Amino acid sequence: MSILSVIFWLSVFIVCYSYIGYGVLLYLIIRAKRLLQGKPADKPAAFVPDVTFLVAAYNEEDFIGEKIKNSLAMDYPAGKIQFIFVTDGSTDNTNEIISQHPQVKLLYDPQRRGKMAAVNRAMGFVTTPFVVLSDANTLLNPAAVSLLMQRFADDKVGAVAGEKKVMPTTGGAEAQGEGMYWKYESLLKKWDAELYSVMGAAGELIAIRTSLYEHQQEDTILDDFMISFRINMKGYTVMYEPAAYAMETSSASLQEEYKRKVRISAGGFQSMGRLLPLLNPFRYPRITWQYISHRVLRWTLAPLSLLLALVSNILLILLGAGAIYMITGLLQLLFYAAALTGYLLARKHIKAKYFYIPFYFVFMNVAVYIGCIRFFRKRQSAVWERAQRSIAVQ
Repeated sequence: MSILSVIFWLSVFIVCYSYIGYGVLLYLIIRAKRLLQGKPADKPAAFVPDVTFLVAAYNEEDFIGEKIKNSLAMDYPAGKIQFIFVTDGSTDNTNEIISQHPQVKLLYDPQRRGKMAAVNRAMGFVTTPFVVLSDANTLLNPAAVSLLMQRFADDKVGAVAGEKKVMPTTGGAEAQGEGMYWKYESLLKKWDAELYSVMGAAGELIAIRTSLYEHQQEDTILDDFMISFRINMKGYTVMYEPAAYAMETSSASLQEEYKRKVRISAGGFQSMGRLLPLLNPFRYPRITWQYISHRVLRWTLAPLSLLLALVSNILLILLGAGAIYMITGLLQLLFYAAALTGYLLARKHIKAKYFYIPFYFVFMNVAVYIGCIRFFRKRQSAVWERAQRSIAVQ
């Protein structure tokens, strides 16, 4: 077999494993684990500890009132929950709106240093054994805090990730793509947690043991990702509670979604550099395989393999390597043609699922390339940049 053939088939394997194979293998392992363990243990007694509900906000005057109303309506004993909103750097009416609610402790510093710096500062005011972090542009279900706390009845649990749901919006096809992506990610999170631990919690809703919080560097781009993995590295698991969910609208446009994906990708490269010990299976035998399969490959070899599979396939056809490469070349051509069609339809805000899925897949991987370039050229800031979101359907 020629070197080009090896490159092609290895690239195809890496792409298929990263996005499909890992999920299939994970599911099979979970099924085997269930058979070996038998009937699940009974649910523990109610666990209702003191907790702080912490929200970091930047220039959220249009939504902060609704966020406060939603937060105060949590189905949790009033004497056991405290509310802290930190708004460092905000220049609109966010502080004035929060000040109208005496139940909420407002922390404000006029200097704008980014979300991570704000959260680090606010954690110094937390006196409860548990803290729930929630984004300012999300709404939670009333039972969210209670459900998250229940998971901490297990002393081995260091953090609990909630579910992210994308609300129906007046936005175009980008809402459909984002929603489908998160449904698949939620399924993988469920299986990851059942095997051992969630591979990175979403910042929309995460609860942690206060004693395990580790101040992150202020230039951290993916604060939620780093917080949860630092807890993993201390020997604790990050569990998943899908019944506790945070709802937010999709990005207002493809451009906004692209900016968000690029930022996440740049943050992914930063995080991998700071979490290098997790690549050592001898030091973290229960995390390394999941971490590499679910996260590292998607930010490194999978996007590269997409390009290598296409280029090597074209070269093999030109060299007359065989009919099989004509077939794989045609399949790739059809896939990218569908992605291009999905892109053109998305620009016209036309929802066509069978075209949008391949487009969103390519879209995410292109964002990885751009995010990589921005990170290594140090052009991705960790400072807040408020994203434009679609309007939710009432």
